[in-house]
Amino acid sequence: MGLPPNMSDAHTINGKPGPLFPCSEKHTFAMEVEQGKKYLLRIANAALNDELFFAIAGHNMTVVEVDAVYTKPFTTSAILIAPGQTTNVLVYANSAPSRYFMAVRPFQDVPIPVDNKTATAILQYKGIPNTVLPSLPQLPSPNDTAFALSYNKMLRSLNTPNFPANVPLKVDRNLFFTIGLGKSVCPTCINGTRLSASLNNITFVMPQTTLLQAHYSNMKGVFTADFPDKPPKAFNYTGAPLTANLFTTHGTRLSKIPFNSTVELVIQDTNLLSVESHPFHLHGYNFFVVGTGVGNFDPAKDPAKYNLVDPPERNTVGVPTGGWSAIRFRADNPGVWFFHCHLELHTGWGLKTAFVVEDGPGKDQAVRPPPKDLPPC
Repeated sequence: MGLPPNMSDAHTINGKPGPLFPCSEKHTFAMEVEQGKKYLLRIANAALNDELFFAIAGHNMTVVEVDAVYTKPFTTSAILIAPGQTTNVLVYANSAPSRYFMAVRPFQDVPIPVDNKTATAILQYKGIPNTVLPSLPQLPSPNDTAFALSYNKMLRSLNTPNFPANVPLKVDRNLFFTIGLGKSVCPTCINGTRLSASLNNITFVMPQTTLLQAHYSNMKGVFTADFPDKPPKAFNYTGAPLTANLFTTHGTRLSKIPFNSTVELVIQDTNLLSVESHPFHLHGYNFFVVGTGVGNFDPAKDPAKYNLVDPPERNTVGVPTGGWSAIRFRADNPGVWFFHCHLELHTGWGLKTAFVVEDGPGKDQAVRPPPKDLPPC
């Protein structure tokens, strides 16, 4: 049909939606705690298409880790977590013994249909009977852009001698990728078109042969290593919505990166059809989020505002609605690594590409051969 999927029935916490849905009490996850103890919660957003707010009634959380990297601890009443991201928080069981709801609901600050449903679980103090009704936390509003921006600004690397933030200070390769929603020809779809998505106006086409196999075996005709470093044409990326000339080019085009080079990539949201927040994930690497902003990235002014001391180190970055994020990494892991929007809908529409990182000179700096028993696709 070329249309977005239907709305889901529910969000869940540990696979259970909670009592706000028309299900029995057994479909609620409960966690028992003891007064005075401290607990580490490892929170992962496994939702397909929704960034989520998470909070616990009557309790603050201390963020200590994102995407398996320590952060400078800070206390917050709620967290924002995008698909593919993880966050570890400390929770002190120091409130009045009772039952408290843990809750999640989506963040969406543009008028795009979203699964606006709240899932709940229960934080239950030991000895409190199940008959006590839990209280709900005060979650940020579903369109609370200010909270989203301020929360992400608080994330900083620990940057200690034992856990340094090795931010690349010299950049060998500057990349600028624009995010776009658009249309593709589809003879079997309504009106002969379907929704698609692109980076630098290129909708990615998945090949029949695996990219790593093609790269390792030097196969021809599977992909080209000519993904552009910048979009084909500059424009007012976040101005008035652009609804004409929305067709994209299609191809399996990858970006080739020399081994051990340093890369800065600015990811710019656009108003092609609509602005939207996009969580972007890079396989094979962590990166440093050195800058973020709302509006069009200004290469003359914005780099001066970068945090090159203790930026957050992660593998998935939320590009803000109508804004940009700048990341840096060192390409010291040879192979073929996907870079894609972690909204399942968008990556299925082609909002992705891949980096081909060349082999290095050392024997341990090259792609290893496939195992002898590797089954064919």
